[in-house]
Amino acid sequence: MALPFARSPCLCRWGAKRLGAAAAEARRGVSFKLEEKTAHSSLALFKGGTGVKYGMVGLEPTQLALNVERFREWAVVLADTAVTGGRHYWEVTVKRSQQFRVGVADVDISRDSCIGVDVRSWVFAYAQRKWHTMLANEKAPIEGIGHPEKVGLLLEYEAQKLSLVDVSRVAVVHTLRTDFQGPVAPAFALWDGELLTHSGLEVPQGL
Repeated sequence: MALPFARSPCLCRWGAKRLGAAAAEARRGVSFKLEEKTAHSSLALFKGGTGVKYGMVGLEPTQLALNVERFREWAVVLADTAVTGGRHYWEVTVKRSQQFRVGVADVDISRDSCIGVDVRSWVFAYAQRKWHTMLANEKAPIEGIGHPEKVGLLLEYEAQKLSLVDVSRVAVVHTLRTDFQGPVAPAFALWDGELLTHSGLEVPQGL
């Protein structure tokens, strides 16, 4: 007669740990760096391509390699990873910047444009000590958030939503209804100071 199989407690714990790690990995959002070849000449990347800072003068265009992917008119940079589905969350640390934009844009957005001024980008902008949304150059005010050191963005591709998150309260401040029709990438613009991105994060519980 066959003896009953005794499951090892250690094996059970190991299996549960593996399942937990797999579940956490599934919840983890897109991981990206900033794409140097898209960065306007006034922007410089730092900290392994996770941060961007603005320079009043910037680099001379003649010193940059000819690249059709580089933004030519506005201080914009895109992430190096496109999103085509799923829920993704990342955070942005704001350092000494009083004028910046964060959001997402079509990967093939015009390099002569700025994020927030056309219908192929969805943006939360901070300027003159106030937040507002930007779509097709139309602005709408956002209440309930000041100038935090760090903000979060929650992208829900299938639900066609992009949300600004107050990291200190882990709460959605405002949600933009989007119209994604293809791959989009995290997008950033700034006219002073620095932005530091934190990606590959799990979507916080409750969001």
